[in-house]
Amino acid sequence: MKLAAAFLVVGSLCFAACSRPHAGRGLPSDALDAAIGPAIGDPTTCVLLADPTSGKVVYRYGEQFNCERALPACDRAGTLSARTALAFAATPGGREASCPSSADGSRTVGWAQGRSKSRMGALLYSAVMEGDRALPGHEIAARLAGAFGRAGL
Repeated sequence: MKLAAAFLVVGSLCFAACSRPHAGRGLPSDALDAAIGPAIGDPTTCVLLADPTSGKVVYRYGEQFNCERALPACDRAGTLSARTALAFAATPGGREASCPSSADGSRTVGWAQGRSKSRMGALLYSAVMEGDRALPGHEIAARLAGAFGRAGL
């Protein structure tokens, strides 16, 4: 029984380690988690940090589902995911958008993409939040700027 429990714990840890990108480029992932959580943390939040040269995601806050799900783009036709919205992070001024995500308007989606200024060089970020208490895109961007600073970026 104890051996089965040990295998279950080890298996869970391995799955968790594989399901989240390891913080690359010397990023302080624990500090980022601790700063982003109180700033915009919600069960439906996703924040991605990516290398501007390769586009490789080096940090993820939130569940993979929230980073991959298609939500209304708000400022253009169609849908986006946090991952596909990373393409807007490199545009001058980034992107901030918000709109209803349900037909009755009871839920909203907020988007923020841009560049974070970091001691390790600029990183691209993409953030999305969806739900009945989702923040607007401009508020997500403002809160992330503070969170990134508190995390030491």
